[in-house]
Amino acid sequence: MEETQIKDKELDENQNGQKEKSKLREVVDFLIPIIIAVVVALLLKTFVFANAVVPTGSMLNTIQKGDRIIASRLAYINDEPERYDIVIFKYPDDESKYFVKRVIGLPGETVQIVNGIVYVTKTDGETVQLDDSFVTNCVPVGDYGPYEVPEDCYFMLGDNRNDSKDSRFWENKYVHKDKIIGKVKFRYYPNISTIE
Repeated sequence: MEETQIKDKELDENQNGQKEKSKLREVVDFLIPIIIAVVVALLLKTFVFANAVVPTGSMLNTIQKGDRIIASRLAYINDEPERYDIVIFKYPDDESKYFVKRVIGLPGETVQIVNGIVYVTKTDGETVQLDDSFVTNCVPVGDYGPYEVPEDCYFMLGDNRNDSKDSRFWENKYVHKDKIIGKVKFRYYPNISTIE
């Protein structure tokens, strides 16, 4: 009789141990997909995408104040930034802040603004008036420059030219290529659309 009680007790302990292992297994099975999802999201955010909320109207009408945007961190791995690309970058005067502006001047070029009109002297010596079809409905004003863009650097302007804190007004006028976070591809809030 005593032997039967010992066996029953051992059986109960084994069953309880299996139940505890089973519960632990359920918790582990539940947590693994969540952990994997978090790791994948962090990897994507760190190496593939950058997102930002645009706090000002400096890029009107292309990007509205309060828009949430996504940029590709991979855009410039094999390619150089091009004129008119919209990029997220570390603000040269305070790299803890991210800015969103349009690339206007490329390395080695000279940018000059006369009566609000942007002229660029390319590396081959040709001077051209830049497209301003994306600039807001206001007429840009002011004379600025000339600015000689150093190698591996870019001159940035906002699309809302009369209300944009951009390269014209920064202490450090140019954005170094390695400070560019990514090329803006689309907005995801308040509506989804591509940005060019």
